[in-house]
Amino acid sequence: MSSGHPRPGGSPPRHLAERLPPFLFRVGLAPVLGGRLLLLHHTGRVTGRYYRTVLAVLDFDAPEGRWTVAAAGGDQADWYRNLRTHPKTVVQYGNRHHTVNARFPDAVESEAAWAGPTPPAAWRNRPRSTAGPVPAPALVVLEAAVGYRRPRGLGLRRMR
Repeated sequence: MSSGHPRPGGSPPRHLAERLPPFLFRVGLAPVLGGRLLLLHHTGRVTGRYYRTVLAVLDFDAPEGRWTVAAAGGDQADWYRNLRTHPKTVVQYGNRHHTVNARFPDAVESEAAWAGPTPPAAWRNRPRSTAGPVPAPALVVLEAAVGYRRPRGLGLRRMR
């Protein structure tokens, strides 16, 4: 019998939705996600613990090996702060792992990216606030290190 208390970690549908993408990456079914998500492997800035975070890809430049992602929580998101401390890391895009270096665009470059002719879908579909303008999330550009091989079947053109 149910005690009437909510399950730890959220309601069952939300709990499943949060755990499904990392599971798909782990079992090799990441291409099912359509190239819109990547798995970021990062190290904790204080503890040194290993973490994995699934992020939405706002833009992908396949020939250059460059992914652009945004921290929805701004510069206070844990994974963003971890990358500030340890910018060299690994991402899994599709079924391939890539060594990347995180670059943090300055305010001018970030504004140019958000003010482009077609803002990323994640930004266009954000919840509207009645408290005034919402600042753009903090952008991170993940640039592939030497030896980058373009993923087959995913993101063969820019994603805008």
